[in-house]
Amino acid sequence: MRFRPEQHLRRPGDFRTLRELGRRIDCGAFTLWWRVRDEAAATPARVGFVASSAQVGGAVARARAKRRLREVFRQQQAQVPAGLDLMLVARAAANRWEFPELTEKFATACRRLSVIPHA
Repeated sequence: MRFRPEQHLRRPGDFRTLRELGRRIDCGAFTLWWRVRDEAAATPARVGFVASSAQVGGAVARARAKRRLREVFRQQQAQVPAGLDLMLVARAAANRWEFPELTEKFATACRRLSVIPHA
């Protein structure tokens, strides 16, 4: 499944709102911030990726961490409930962990999201 442009979080205000009003799930190599969007629940989930130099390292390491997290989301996006905004914040372990382990952590977090009632 493709990672379509309408699924990207782009505006700084969206990221800020997620940090201020969203909830988070610690997944070890990354932190998953999530929030139910105010708009219709039928819209697909949107996601943004963050990797800071303090947490991950230089530009090459940050780019690799975000690339890996994007691929995890792309493969598992069917498990993410519609109408959510997500932000994945990478840590240094995102580059060290094996890819199947990252995928399993994300899938576990998505299962936790699906049992939370959405208002």
